[in-house]
Amino acid sequence: MAKKIKWNSDKILGISAMSISFITLVIFIYQTNLMSKQNYLSILPYLSISTSDNSANNTFAITLDNYGVGPAIIESATLSYQGKNEDLSDYDNELLKYLRAKAPVLDSIKAISYSTIDKGIAIPAGEKYNILTIYNSEKDYKLYKSILEELIGKGLYFEIKYKSIQDEHWRINNVTQGPEKLD
Repeated sequence: MAKKIKWNSDKILGISAMSISFITLVIFIYQTNLMSKQNYLSILPYLSISTSDNSANNTFAITLDNYGVGPAIIESATLSYQGKNEDLSDYDNELLKYLRAKAPVLDSIKAISYSTIDKGIAIPAGEKYNILTIYNSEKDYKLYKSILEELIGKGLYFEIKYKSIQDEHWRINNVTQGPEKLD
């Protein structure tokens, strides 16, 4: 014989309190998950290799632009030319030194500004990092541009790996559009 449950106000109140507590726990877990996703997205870097070609001013620039909302931390820069992979650190992390090794005629360029691509450099959100700029000389501009086009035509490929402050890893190169997540 089944026992009948006698419903009184105490039992109804107890079951209601337990139900509300369980629903609150589910909502709390859901909100925590949303906050975690929001935090992840609020520090996401989006690095891009950009070129600027201004023939009127004889200026050509290669920059790393961070269009994300968090810093991008450089991990490595690798270059490949005619099938041979090389780490940019073998050239003191200078793109110009690498290019001059592949095309010694670039030694004659004087109107130039460049930076190294060292491991650990942090590029803040919304900032540009100058890698190489040729300026104010028509001769240097035309020489650099023609040599760069020739090197790319012969298979010059470069890749930069970077990470976020949450240790998520990406890669950009001169072939694909936008970063590629590595994790």
